[in-house]
Amino acid sequence: MTIAADLARFTLSQEPASEAASRFTALSLFDWATAGLAGRDEPVSRAARAMALGEGAAGGATLIGGGKAHPRAAALANGAISHALDYDDTHFLHIGHPSVVVMSAALAVAEVEGSSGPAFRAALTRGLELTCRVGDWLGRSHYEAGFHQTGTAGAFGATAAAGRLLGLGEDAMTSALGLATTRAAGLKSQMGTMAKPLNAGFAAEVGVTCALLARHGVVSNPEAFEDAQGFGPTHAGSDRRQAFDGMGREWVFPGISYKHHACCHGLHAMLECLAEIKAGGVDPGSVERIAISTNPRWFAVCNKPEPVTGLEAKFSYRLTAAMALHGVDTADLGAYTEATCRRADLVALRDRVVVEADAELADTASRVVVELKDGTRRSASHDLAARPDPERTALRLKAKSATLLGDARSEALWQVVSTLDQDAVGLAGLAELLGETR
Repeated sequence: MTIAADLARFTLSQEPASEAASRFTALSLFDWATAGLAGRDEPVSRAARAMALGEGAAGGATLIGGGKAHPRAAALANGAISHALDYDDTHFLHIGHPSVVVMSAALAVAEVEGSSGPAFRAALTRGLELTCRVGDWLGRSHYEAGFHQTGTAGAFGATAAAGRLLGLGEDAMTSALGLATTRAAGLKSQMGTMAKPLNAGFAAEVGVTCALLARHGVVSNPEAFEDAQGFGPTHAGSDRRQAFDGMGREWVFPGISYKHHACCHGLHAMLECLAEIKAGGVDPGSVERIAISTNPRWFAVCNKPEPVTGLEAKFSYRLTAAMALHGVDTADLGAYTEATCRRADLVALRDRVVVEADAELADTASRVVVELKDGTRRSASHDLAARPDPERTALRLKAKSATLLGDARSEALWQVVSTLDQDAVGLAGLAELLGETR
């Protein structure tokens, strides 16, 4: 069997997903919608929505922030809009953001096809798992070569979810996934620009387009993944076929990591450590020194020692550590400002922070030691790769959503996602909320 055929069979299986996979799919849907609504007025969001509206498609798919468009254009726009803040979920096995791509493609197709809530959820669960498996198959060699797995691996999950909702058979699904190999793209060189969130949008659009073409009879090379000139070999893939072992029996998507802080993901393990230490009772004025140990890979990414702008603050171990101990809400996008960078008490504590490299630590982990002036020490370790507890995660995602959207809109969104399997509410309620304008 070829990789495309194996993936097609998995995508179309009617076997139920694991309870954990289903639960985390719902949590990720809530988080994705939250990030999309919070980011709908960003410059790239306005541009992508304007482009989609310009194409025109009465009765088409909902655009986050208002309007309707052809499902291909809606998938592109919504992928970019919901990734504009870079506040959506991450999977470290996949090495990218799975939900932003798969959900944008699936919602666009489900809405125009009149899919049921359960069918939409099933397509999401399969597409998300497939995305993570393909990301793992491509591996770190693919990422280090300069490819952005959100855009590359994400396109295949989007194709799978869209194709399932379109009712593709196994041969057509195999062709759709093969077609995606010749269009999947995304480069890390675009990080830090408006094109970075568009990588997610492009991948979502690829998924919808390839699934639609396959439904109209287009046939592709069934060996398009592993052929000598296929996607893996030409894109620095690791060719780890074992990445697909157990697919359908063992689910890797529940290892998803959520952003509970509005800053670089490299800072999150450290902030989780400080939350644990702060919960034990630490007065910032009693701190003599804070030692943060992290993988040296992050030094070139988020170790700005003396940030002066709000954007730089999002990439500073030292300042965000001071913010956390002083009780500044690091989940609040509005907390990262020039004024925060200049705040005297934060600067004073920032200058007591030392960031140390530890190559033995995984790049998902951090260790923090807080030394107090009386000689006592408080320490904590955290690894983002540890599977999250769904109940605690739900509470934290609801708190994050309330911070970003306000209590009323956040609760309405939670209720819609929670009742998605009830066709009386279903996708129409979700689309209505996402389509709200300011």
